[in-house]
Amino acid sequence: MELKLYNSLTREIEEFVPQDPDLVTMYVCGPTVYDYVTVGNYRTYVLGDILYRTLLYKKFNVKYIMNLTDVGHLSGDNLGDADVGEDRIEKAAEREGKSATDIASFYIRDFKDGIRKLNLLKPTKFTRATEYISEQINLIKVLESKSFTYETSDGVYFDTGKFPDYGKLSGLDDKKIKEGARVEVNPEKKNPTDFALWKFSPRDSKRWQEWNSPWGKGFPGWHLECSAMCMSELGETVDLHVGGEDLKMIHHQNEIAQSEAATGKKFVNYWVHGAFLLVDEGRMSKSLGNAYTLYDIEERGYSPMDLRYFYLGAHYRSPLNFTWDALGAAKSAMERLRNILSGYKQEGGQLSPDHVFRFEEALLEDLNMPKALAAVWDLIKSDVSEGDKIVTLLYFDEVLGLDLESYIGYEIPQEIMDLAKTREQYRRNGIWDKADVIRKEIEERGFVVEDEIDGFKVKKKF
Repeated sequence: MELKLYNSLTREIEEFVPQDPDLVTMYVCGPTVYDYVTVGNYRTYVLGDILYRTLLYKKFNVKYIMNLTDVGHLSGDNLGDADVGEDRIEKAAEREGKSATDIASFYIRDFKDGIRKLNLLKPTKFTRATEYISEQINLIKVLESKSFTYETSDGVYFDTGKFPDYGKLSGLDDKKIKEGARVEVNPEKKNPTDFALWKFSPRDSKRWQEWNSPWGKGFPGWHLECSAMCMSELGETVDLHVGGEDLKMIHHQNEIAQSEAATGKKFVNYWVHGAFLLVDEGRMSKSLGNAYTLYDIEERGYSPMDLRYFYLGAHYRSPLNFTWDALGAAKSAMERLRNILSGYKQEGGQLSPDHVFRFEEALLEDLNMPKALAAVWDLIKSDVSEGDKIVTLLYFDEVLGLDLESYIGYEIPQEIMDLAKTREQYRRNGIWDKADVIRKEIEERGFVVEDEIDGFKVKKKF
């Protein structure tokens, strides 16, 4: 079976065929690092992780980039007004009495810790917008040379009127904006859909983050950053671009416009968008006090892995309603699953072909994780041998990412644990050659040791 995905650009489910069979290129829009990431945001990043794991499951070689927006994302929240307001990073810096760099670094560390807690695989590379300023300036130069830009008193803008395909991703164009969308319009803009590529610093600027450019001192526009980073790392045409559906209307179609105007090539072949996470059937908002973080769920006695299971309970293109009762149901399901696994002790076994077929049928039909979870429970309830269940469940968990192996009931022999502890001491003291010898001995005896931030984990080798 081949992987099929819903492509937001064509509005159809299509078979995924990469440009290069030897390398899939994938870009996920990461967080703006000015505050703690919410459980709504994490739903999108878990989607990216499931897709990444599925590609690896299908034996694709993947280059996966996730950006970290540490400059240029302004505080305007309404349709089309991403070019107005204060820079979110600098606003947070002022609020917390720190530098913009310190703010970004703090929340990047926190985000990476959240990734670890949710058992997301690390991307090939994280890209910070401030590390790609020259690439962004060069992209504006290309657009300027092709007459897609113009200057106003507050910056350099992209002229969407010169890009005939503007709006092909979302269906939004000038006419629909004028029909009723409330937009903060710069009177100097030629078209309501035009967007800033470079914003000028005010003369009395107290900005912490600004750079010299051919057009004046300032900082890049939010939309520009993703195109520059994406194409710098993955090339002019990318296989997969993932993000939340809130980015489809403005941000992603602006990425398409500036990228394709610059290169004359298709920017992305498959756009994958995850649906909103609702809270008690309503929107999530800091002003409403329901923009929950991982810390909030942990304080109430839930684990991030309970949250991961909760996300898997709905198709990624369907809105998911977060309630504490719903998270509690996910927690109960995880506890039941762990309790069952703790009773499994039989070693040896093989994949169950029928159950693998059911799991893959769900997974490869546009990442239908609710059906994939159903296949997990069908396997557990089946009469296949305990050993076959263990091997098959661990095979499924390559995609599910629920860390099931940690709960299987077999015991790690004490002598293996002692070897792992000795190896850890060697590692802490920088004696890498002896640590490597012990690692190989552990593997020869049927186990593997995995290094973690705060220690190590020993697992059975299947």
